[in-house]
Amino acid sequence: MNKRLRLFLCFLLVPCLFLAAVDFGLSLDQNADYGGFGNKGSFNYSGILIPRFSALIADFADIYVSLGLEVSYSDELRFVPELLRTEFSLYSGILDLTAGRMRYSDPLGFIAEGLFDGALLSLTGDAGTFSIGAWYTGFLYKRRANIAMTSDEMQSYSASLEFNNFLDTYFAPRRLVWSLGWEHLGGPVQARFSVLGQIDLSDGFTLNRDGLLHSQYIAGKISVPGNLFAFDLGVCLGLAQDGGEFGLSHAAQFGVSFMPPLPFPSRLSFLARNSSGVSEDGLFTVFRPITTKTQGEILNARFSGLSLFSLDYIARVHRYFTFGITSTYFMRNDLGTFSSYPVSGESDGYFLGNEFFARLLWAPVSDIRLNLGGGIFLPSLGNVAPNEENAWRLELNLVISFL
Repeated sequence: MNKRLRLFLCFLLVPCLFLAAVDFGLSLDQNADYGGFGNKGSFNYSGILIPRFSALIADFADIYVSLGLEVSYSDELRFVPELLRTEFSLYSGILDLTAGRMRYSDPLGFIAEGLFDGALLSLTGDAGTFSIGAWYTGFLYKRRANIAMTSDEMQSYSASLEFNNFLDTYFAPRRLVWSLGWEHLGGPVQARFSVLGQIDLSDGFTLNRDGLLHSQYIAGKISVPGNLFAFDLGVCLGLAQDGGEFGLSHAAQFGVSFMPPLPFPSRLSFLARNSSGVSEDGLFTVFRPITTKTQGEILNARFSGLSLFSLDYIARVHRYFTFGITSTYFMRNDLGTFSSYPVSGESDGYFLGNEFFARLLWAPVSDIRLNLGGGIFLPSLGNVAPNEENAWRLELNLVISFL
C-alpha cells in the first residue's frame, strides 16, 4: 500500500474515532386519498422512502443526514429525489451553532416554516434563548419549500417537474430569509418573539427594482400552559416593498385548550385566526407570508385576507387508538383578496362555509402508524357561494419505520 493511500484511509478513519454513537434509519411514508366536488372524485397516491443517518461526535457536536425518494400519482406518475433535513450542529453550555438544511419556524408557525438552507446561532442564558439565522431558499425543492408570494411563483409551484428541464422546474424561488429571535419557554408564562424577513434574489442581490418583493415581519406569541386550561395569543405586523411601493399587513391568532378530567387523555381546543386583506381605508394590504401554509384539511385556503374559527376535540380512547374531530368555519375579510373555491364570479358575501374533518389514528407499535381521515366542506353554510358543490376527501396514511 503506497503512502498516499495510507494517508487517505487515515483521513477517513480519524473522524470515526470521535463518534460516540451512530444511528441508521429507514422509513416509508405513504398517503392515498380519494376526493373531489359533488359526486365526482379522483384518486391520488404518494409515497416517500426516507433513509437517514445520524451520529454524535464526542460530546460537542452531531450530524444528521436524510434523503427523500418520492413517487406520486394523480393524473400521471411522478418521481422526485430530494435532500431532506441535513445539518451539522456544534454546542457548548450556552452557545449552539447549526448549519445545513434545517427546520425553522417563526413564533406563529405560518410566516416561515419548514426546511431552509443556512445557519442558526443560539445563545442560551437565564434571560432565555437569543438566536440569529440566515437561510437561502433557491436550492430547495419547490413543493417542499412552499414559497409562492407572487403570481409567477404560484405558477412555478403548480408546474410539474421535468427532468429534461430540471433547473427551471425543480427549485424553489430564490430568496434570502433572515431572523432575529428570542424565546423563554420556562415558567408559568412562555414567550417567543422574532423579527424576520426575506429579500427577493430572483434578479440578483437588488433591493430597489420594479417587480421584486421584499418583506419584513415582527411576530410574537405568549402561551400560558396548564394542567386543565392553556392559552396562547400571537400577533404579527408585516411590511412589504412590492416594486417600490410599501404596504402594512397584519395577522393574529388566539387559542385556548381544555383538558377535561376523564379516564382517558383528551383535549378540547378553540383556535381563531385572522389575516389582513385590502382595507377600504387603504391602511392595510394583503398579508403575504414567506411560506404558504394552507388552512383547513379540505378547503386548503391560502392565509391571506381570511378569518377562521376552529373547534377541535382529540381523545386517546385506547392504548393504540386516538380519535379526533374538527369543525372550522371560514370567512373572507374583503371582497377581492380571497378568490379560490368556493368563490365563483362576483359575490358580496363574506361567509365561505364550514368544514368538518375526522381522523382515527392506530399505532400498535412505535414503528407503525396508520391514520384514517375524511371530511367535507359545505359552502351552503355560508353566503359567498351557497349553491356551489360540496368538497370532500377520504385519506389513508401509513408510516412504517424499518430501522
